[in-house]
Amino acid sequence: MSEQSVVPIDQILPNKLPLVALMGRPIFPGIFTPIMIGNPNDVKVVDDAVAGDGLIGLVMLINETETPTIEDLYKVGTVAKIVKKINLPDGGVNIFISTLKRFKIKKTLNPSDPIVAAVEYLEDEGDNTSEVKALTRALISEMKQISENNPLFSEEMRLNMINIDHPGKIADFIASILNIDKTEQQKILEILNVRKRMEQVLIFIKKEQELLRIQKKIQKEINEKIEKSQRDYFLKEELKAIKNELGLATDAKSSEYQRFKEKLDEFKFEGEIKETVDQELEKFKLMDPNSSEFIVTRNYLDTIVSLPWNDPEPEYFDLAKATSVLEEDHYGLKDVKSRIVEYLAVRKLRKDTKGSIVCLVGPPGVGKTSVGRSIARALGKEFFRFSVGGMRDEAEIKGHRRTYIGAMPGKIIQGLKIVKTKDPVFMIDEIDKMGSSFQGDPSSALLEVLDPEQNYSFRDHYLDLPFDVSHIFFIVTANTLDTIPLPLLDRMEIIQLPGYIDTEKLEIAKRYLIPKSLEKSGLKKHQVKYSKDALLYIANGYAREAGVRTFEKNLDKINRKLAKRIVETEETAPAPEVPKNGKAKETKAKDVKAKEPKSKVPEPVEKFSIEKPQVEEYLGKPIFPEGEVKKADRPGMSVGLAWTSLGGDTLVIEAISLPGKEGLTLTGKMGETMKESATIAMTYARKLAAEKYGVSTEWFEKNHIHLHIPEGATPKDGPSAGITMATALLSLIRNKKITDRLVMTGELSLTGQVLPIGGLKEKTIAARRNHAKHIIIPKQNTRDLDEIPDYVKKGIEFHPVERFEEVIALALPG
Repeated sequence: MSEQSVVPIDQILPNKLPLVALMGRPIFPGIFTPIMIGNPNDVKVVDDAVAGDGLIGLVMLINETETPTIEDLYKVGTVAKIVKKINLPDGGVNIFISTLKRFKIKKTLNPSDPIVAAVEYLEDEGDNTSEVKALTRALISEMKQISENNPLFSEEMRLNMINIDHPGKIADFIASILNIDKTEQQKILEILNVRKRMEQVLIFIKKEQELLRIQKKIQKEINEKIEKSQRDYFLKEELKAIKNELGLATDAKSSEYQRFKEKLDEFKFEGEIKETVDQELEKFKLMDPNSSEFIVTRNYLDTIVSLPWNDPEPEYFDLAKATSVLEEDHYGLKDVKSRIVEYLAVRKLRKDTKGSIVCLVGPPGVGKTSVGRSIARALGKEFFRFSVGGMRDEAEIKGHRRTYIGAMPGKIIQGLKIVKTKDPVFMIDEIDKMGSSFQGDPSSALLEVLDPEQNYSFRDHYLDLPFDVSHIFFIVTANTLDTIPLPLLDRMEIIQLPGYIDTEKLEIAKRYLIPKSLEKSGLKKHQVKYSKDALLYIANGYAREAGVRTFEKNLDKINRKLAKRIVETEETAPAPEVPKNGKAKETKAKDVKAKEPKSKVPEPVEKFSIEKPQVEEYLGKPIFPEGEVKKADRPGMSVGLAWTSLGGDTLVIEAISLPGKEGLTLTGKMGETMKESATIAMTYARKLAAEKYGVSTEWFEKNHIHLHIPEGATPKDGPSAGITMATALLSLIRNKKITDRLVMTGELSLTGQVLPIGGLKEKTIAARRNHAKHIIIPKQNTRDLDEIPDYVKKGIEFHPVERFEEVIALALPG
């Protein structure tokens, strides 16, 4: 073959190329190098190329992906000739390539699997000027300096660099071996002007030289500090120093320090807080990570950065929406909802979130906690609840000092860490059940938390920094106000939640309890139907308490029994016949017709209708039999109204006389105040009996009177049973029964005055549950009648009295 017929390969390159996506760096022209190919699609491209002309296009990925398309590739790449291919055990291939020329993608022929494109080959520009020659010398000279001081540059690399005869290829070769970012390498690949390309490479060489200079400086400084015996320590220090020069984190401690510093800088602290935080941060920086104090300081800083120090956003809520949320979540409680909405309206009008402390008081099971959740939902705020019932340690509220092992913040700071906002709704449950011990008095600790004049700079013992908790909307709950310290009570807005009557319980059961109980028991919504009579029977016969918790437990009990019945029915039903060896049993045509409709009809759901007989079947005999009411059906008996932590209740007073020594015996676990009321009642009843009814002193001298209040194991106290006890004693002395369906409440003074009492609403509800028709109340409590809903008062006649003589006229007429 003649010399004229030999054509260089780079002049007969095809216009159409299959492309291989490079996951790492771009590959420059004029280089002989191995490449590992693992992607099955790329392996196929290589196999096809080897079978053909052996040419492939190498283009770097813009964003690395497992299934790239042509859109994921840069536009400029390098055409390469596959010199050798070695198959690998894992299905991939190792190829040796000789790169030839730059190209640019002009048109997509196949976007993926395999990627094929029409390409345009790119030529170097301006490669024969004097400036280029000067730059060539400069590049070779600078690279010699780098290679002499860097063992990573082999002798072969140095020889290759000197023997390359084309300026553009020298720039390409140097760019390929320098430790620079792959995107920068791609930019160099795309530069066609040789002078500009060489200038860019020269800049990177200078940067590499600067890094080497810093490295030498670091090594020199460290070598002066250490000895040969500290080789291991030297290696670690060298690594740290290098990372410091490059601005990288050296270890976990440095990373933590940086995180704390950035977070604390965001808060823009001032004054005492800034001074304390800066001191702790500096101490943390200098500490040995293995010291015990290091963990204490780290936890302290972690607590500080976790708290919401910045002021909350301006509050916005819709009063109509708040009202609808309260109506949606709770039935009845009209006065309570009205009070809460009024409270929110004032809060919105003042545009002030401070000084918000509400105390919800009522018997168990009336919905205090759920009202608190509804308030949070109505305001669109985070909700956090914790109970202080039985709490004896002040540190539970105000935290432990950091000097103690295992110290931690109090509940207030812990709650703020959890909700991550400065203006949440906090519910403090069972505030009336706090205790006190040698560890402190938690109720006193709560004074600072709940006092609007102090809580803008609340100091937790652990934090020991002023923190503003005045934006928190505090809601506290209690069953009774009697055990709450007066200074604490003085800081709160009291909202009473009364008990429910049977008709209210009926509605609550329909709307909330039954759906909730059915879901808990795994029953479908329409699977169980309770009649009105059945629900009233449960309310009156099994759950007469003020709340609805026992009512719900009874519903759960019934639904569990129904669930058990359903499961037992399903388990005892015959199982479908399974064909042996997977072969279906031969069936006659008529059998198929008979069975076909059954397979299409859904399995019927067993439904239950709960009436009064079913209630007794599932719950047993009622605890409170129908018709059983507390009544005074013989002389010496009267019925009073009491208020307990469980709500209102009826109280039967019994008195009998026995021949014997004059005196009065009291039983029924009475408190000191009640015993005093009984003594007053006896004195005034004796006086009235002598003056009005002519009972001689001799009768009292020859009879011993015993006064008892049934349910003797239950503690009772308070003065409001005064007129009830006096009425029972006069009924005994006169041997006359009191008026039927009459109940009473009122404190009796020694001069016969009837003094006001508390809890009239709860007591009226208790009287209604006891089917009372008449209630004697102190005249000064007449104003409280307006707070009692009309449906509670319906059918009951109230008799306000000022003196005990009026009570006797109503209870023992004639």
